[in-house]
Amino acid sequence: MAHAAASATTLSRRTVLKRTAGLVIGVYLAPLAGNALAATKAEAARSAAVFAPNAFVRVATDSTVTVLVKHIEFGQGPFTGLTTLVAEEMDADWSQMRAEHAPANAKLYNNLAFGPFQGTGGSTAIANSYDQLRQAGATARALLVQAAAEKWKVPAKDITVERGVIRHAASGRQGRFGDFALAASKLAPPAEVRLKDPSEFRLIGREGAVRKLDVPAKTNGKAQFTIDIHEPRMLTVVVAHPPLFGAKVASFDAIEALAIKGVVEVKQVPTGVAVYAESTWPAIKGREKLRITWDESAAEKRGTEQLYAEYRTAARTPGMVAASHGDLDTAFSSADKVIEAEYAFPYLAHSPMEPLDGFLRWTDQGATARFGSQIQTLDQAMIAGVLGLKPEQVQIETMLAGGSFGRRGEMGGDFATELAQVAKAIGPTRPVKLMWTRDDDVQGGRYRPLFVHRLRGGLRGGKVVAWSDTIVGQSFIQGTLFEQMIFKDGVDATMVEGANEIPYKIDNFRCDVHIRKVGVPTLSWRSVGSTHTGYAVECFVDELLQAAGQDPVEGRMALFGEDPRFRTTLSAVADLAKWSGPTAGSGRSRGVSIVKSFGTYVAHIAEVSMGENGEPRVHKVWCAVDCGRVVNPDIVRAQMEGGIGFGLGHILYGEIRIEGGRRMQRNFDSYRSLRIHEMPAIEVRIVESNEKPTGVGEPGVPPIGPAVANALARLAGGERPRQLPMVKEAA
Repeated sequence: MAHAAASATTLSRRTVLKRTAGLVIGVYLAPLAGNALAATKAEAARSAAVFAPNAFVRVATDSTVTVLVKHIEFGQGPFTGLTTLVAEEMDADWSQMRAEHAPANAKLYNNLAFGPFQGTGGSTAIANSYDQLRQAGATARALLVQAAAEKWKVPAKDITVERGVIRHAASGRQGRFGDFALAASKLAPPAEVRLKDPSEFRLIGREGAVRKLDVPAKTNGKAQFTIDIHEPRMLTVVVAHPPLFGAKVASFDAIEALAIKGVVEVKQVPTGVAVYAESTWPAIKGREKLRITWDESAAEKRGTEQLYAEYRTAARTPGMVAASHGDLDTAFSSADKVIEAEYAFPYLAHSPMEPLDGFLRWTDQGATARFGSQIQTLDQAMIAGVLGLKPEQVQIETMLAGGSFGRRGEMGGDFATELAQVAKAIGPTRPVKLMWTRDDDVQGGRYRPLFVHRLRGGLRGGKVVAWSDTIVGQSFIQGTLFEQMIFKDGVDATMVEGANEIPYKIDNFRCDVHIRKVGVPTLSWRSVGSTHTGYAVECFVDELLQAAGQDPVEGRMALFGEDPRFRTTLSAVADLAKWSGPTAGSGRSRGVSIVKSFGTYVAHIAEVSMGENGEPRVHKVWCAVDCGRVVNPDIVRAQMEGGIGFGLGHILYGEIRIEGGRRMQRNFDSYRSLRIHEMPAIEVRIVESNEKPTGVGEPGVPPIGPAVANALARLAGGERPRQLPMVKEAA
């Protein structure tokens, strides 16, 4: 492993390609036009001659170091985190570091966790790039040192590098990276490079060592998002989508729409009717004037309550077995007490602050797309397919994006496909910018699937001896390119993750699943399967412990299996909150939960009361997180805090309710989010670990729901919510 003490890593060209899938020696990559954090024109002129020892690092003659980041930056911190890895191994000064999105090129920039795809998701950015970018930085440093050694005619081993200064102490000579960039670019890469021992780290894991690279541009207005794109002759496009999923255009009348000043054209496209205009406002007004007759014969017409009823019926029959051991029937029949519970989870929208949008210019020779692309390889393929191009003819310039929570990680490339379709419909003479409004976003589908869990637990002698969990829901993996990778024996691993392997050692266990076909399009949502399995598992184990008269923390400790990180993480949060039991006084109680997702262990304790309006009030949340070796503590804390707020808003208020196939929520007035005065106080403790780094973008979400629910169950007369959201919309 790269974090082993003073490891020396052999890096032949063949080994580099084989082991790091992208550290390609000798590759030069020019700055991407329009990138939010790319150099200004003046900087570009100064940096025309660069030293690019590999596909990830570029050193300019002005000594700036640009890291080409293969993961999209939509607020989760990869620009800063991944650049830190390079800066650490180069011994660079943070002030000279820059970051920009890498081009769409899966051969160089594939996600090592995804296989042959370039993309971001599953909290993999740091985890899959940790060794790769440290090696990239170490290679760049070695070549710069060798260039200095040859110029000064001294042994390379006598040269030191500190904060971007290359120095030979014996002769008193020194220089900066830029002084040796040209000479270094002519050298062959070393056969091996040494990676630092963690005890030598100056930036990785150090409090306050670096500042986020993307914050200045985002706060001073220089950052460019897709909505900021304004090209000559560009048309802005909005699409009228059907009110029911699966409906199609039967006919439309665009006479009134075309009468709106600024509307240029109206075209039918596979997803609906597209309105093309000189700017956004006339496009939206034109869409309002369309008269469309929809063919709803093949549309999904079931509603939420009907689906819940069907799912609950299915949950009372065995599904495809995801995991099983012991003799469940015998254990239940011999139990002193059998407890049953059903948990129901609604459809949820992602609702990133920036709805979907994208820019595309094309000819029969190629296309250039600019948008917040999360899985570039799939988006390239979708655009190419629509326009009759080869994927390599589609250039994607990844833009900064205002959030995603899974929405931009399209398994089927639905937005990228629509972007190409509206461009194709108008022809190659004018570039297009496709815009989705907030209403389009909330009503647009690709939701977190609706799920039902039916759990049964057996107690004997105060001990949990049996556990079964039957899960019913949709699979967003089925029918996609990822199905072969993720399905095993008919089971979608994303549907059962966190439920088929629980933290607790129970002798008799089964988890099974029913996959239902529903016409509501679904997609990965922040924390994927753990968004519902974490709630069901942690609520149910708490219910069993309560029935057995055991303390929520001590009871979990006694139930944990062999993995010691569950114990250390739960101990850390209990110590942080000064846990002495679920009763907190003054009409408050505390609830506990712990969930492992994406290799990261997160435990929450929530202090809750019931407000005068009958809604839960979460006053404080204590959080402990073990994500292995930490690259940036501040980003870890921020992601935990953000995950708590995101998860809390959804378990309290989040629901896309469907009636007769129609979505009832349209905007934030009905799809309620957590408000600033409702955000609890939060304390985060990062558990020290020498394990390999794991992700933090999603794992803060799953434990907050069950922690709140378990606290509510301990209030006087309180109940553990079994169907989310906890606060129902007034009729």
